[in-house]
Amino acid sequence: MIDEKKYRILIVDDHTLFRRGLRALIDSCARFEVVGEATDGLEGVKMQQQLKPDAVLLDLDMPVMRGLEVLPQMISHNPQQVVLMLTVSEDGSDLVECMRLGARGYLLKNIDTEFLLDSIEKAINGDSVLSPEMTSKLVTQLRQQEQVADEVKEPLTPREREILRWLARGNSNKLIARNLEVTESTVKVHVQNILRKLNVVSRVQAAVYAVEHGMDK
Repeated sequence: MIDEKKYRILIVDDHTLFRRGLRALIDSCARFEVVGEATDGLEGVKMQQQLKPDAVLLDLDMPVMRGLEVLPQMISHNPQQVVLMLTVSEDGSDLVECMRLGARGYLLKNIDTEFLLDSIEKAINGDSVLSPEMTSKLVTQLRQQEQVADEVKEPLTPREREILRWLARGNSNKLIARNLEVTESTVKVHVQNILRKLNVVSRVQAAVYAVEHGMDK
């Protein structure tokens, strides 16, 4: 019997008890294995480069380097790196800034076990994930920036509008590619073009834009 591939997770958090509890939780799931723990942001950057994890769980407030400093360095080193913010901050501006810098998700530390594990797997497979409490805050932040967001740089092509509809329904690149009978890399290129043209920085923002502007039908 062939063992299924486990997703490799790096935890970056300065609170020892939380970090150890999180590791035990993740390691108890057959889908994942924790390959490293970093106690501050600088150590996290070094471990990410050495270990090349499938996903990084990154705290926001840490000594040496804050999460907002760590995140762009990790993305710069590996543009495809999946980074999920795992934090106590419910500040909408923190959320928007993290998504702008390339985070795949923003999760609060009070989420339940199954939601966390499912969110990690969804993020690795191409989805953006948020704690339920943060979804409305993202919408509020986007509405405050609506005038800027409405300044579409270029009109979307028919194919881009089609892919945007799939994004608005929460589908991953892999599922979109399968349904449209194209390669996943082709979908990624279209998604990048959509974000640029809509003047947004994440799939979640693009999905919210689609819903608010009637482009999800």
